[in-house]
Amino acid sequence: MKPIFLIGYMAAGKTTLGRRAAELLQVEFIDLDAYIEARYRKRVADLFAERGEAGFRDIERRMLHEVAEFDNVLVATGGGTPCFFDNMDYMRTRGVTVYLSASVPTLCRRLLRARVKRPLVMGKSAEELGDYIAQMLKQRETYYLQADHTFNAEQYESTHSVDEAVCRLSRLMQESAGESSPGSGAQTTPV
Repeated sequence: MKPIFLIGYMAAGKTTLGRRAAELLQVEFIDLDAYIEARYRKRVADLFAERGEAGFRDIERRMLHEVAEFDNVLVATGGGTPCFFDNMDYMRTRGVTVYLSASVPTLCRRLLRARVKRPLVMGKSAEELGDYIAQMLKQRETYYLQADHTFNAEQYESTHSVDEAVCRLSRLMQESAGESSPGSGAQTTPV
C-alpha cells in the first residue's frame, strides 16, 4: 500500500487519530517530527532554534522524501509540512493525502490544554491563541485543501468519540488505498 499522509494544523489529531488508524490498517505509523528528532538526535524546537525556519524546513523536506519511499506507512506530518517547497504536490504523487480539519474554537480548546507541550503557543491567552490559529489557518488552508480527502476531525474529545473517528478515518484510508492512482486529482471527500 502506498503511503498515507495526514496533514492539518497542530492539535487537529494527526498523531492521536493516525496512530490508532495505523493499528487498524496494520501499517506502520510515522510521526514526521518524531522521525526527524530520532534521526538528528535533537528536538524539533532545538533544530528550529539552531538552523532557523529555513534550515528546519529543508531537513523536514528531506525526511519527508525519505519516509515517502516506505510502503505500508501512515505518516502524520507537521502542521507546516505541506506549506513549503513542493511538499504537498510530492505527497500527492507518492500516496494519499488526508486533511484533518477542525474549527478554530476546537483547535484553540485542544491547544489550551496542551500549551506546555507546544512552544509556538506557550504564554498566549485564549484570545491571542484564537487569533493566532485563525491567522495561521488562513495562510495554510490553501495547501491543506489540496489534499485528496478532507476528514472532519472536530468531534473527538472522549475515548468513545476517538474510536468512532478512527474507524471513520480507517475506512476512508482503506477506500483510498483501493484507488488506482492516489493523488491524481484533488477530489475532496468530506467525512
